[in-house]
Amino acid sequence: MGEISDTLRRAFGDYAVVPEVIADVYGAAFRDEPEYKTLASRIEQVSVWLGKRPRLMVAKLGQDGHDRGAKVIASAFGDLGFDVVAGPLFQSPEEAAEMAIASKVHVVGASSLAAGHKTLLPQLVEALRAKGAEDIIVVCGGVVPRQDYQFLKDHDVAAVFGPGTHVVDAARAVIDLLEGKRHNQ
Repeated sequence: MGEISDTLRRAFGDYAVVPEVIADVYGAAFRDEPEYKTLASRIEQVSVWLGKRPRLMVAKLGQDGHDRGAKVIASAFGDLGFDVVAGPLFQSPEEAAEMAIASKVHVVGASSLAAGHKTLLPQLVEALRAKGAEDIIVVCGGVVPRQDYQFLKDHDVAAVFGPGTHVVDAARAVIDLLEGKRHNQ
């Protein structure tokens, strides 16, 4: 089966599905919330010192083909003021690292539902490091068991957002990481 798949891939290329990022869905529901306004203001402040909006790439690594959560995060972060790059489904860590570097992102948010996080996330961090892009912050969200959080942090994943994490909380944590990076430079 692998030989057949490799032959078809060489002949026709990989099938790539790029999640669509929809705008003005999340923001419309929360625009009047004080926490949302505060966060949007902080994102604007970060944009000033970066010289552009903070750029986040949402990555789907390995054989994980479930993209609903990734689409929600991409759309919500976009509504909050991030510049969002949606990576295609089924990327290898190496492909995601190359796309992140080419897209000049500040953060890669890997969405995990297929239990590949303990293998794929350290490989992504290492691929970024090998390409001289260790300054790109890597975070992870999705169905990740709590007992795996420390493992990921020990492998330089800056934050883990498990099931039920509110989007505003995740965005606040990412902004905290960007601001912390700025203060530590």
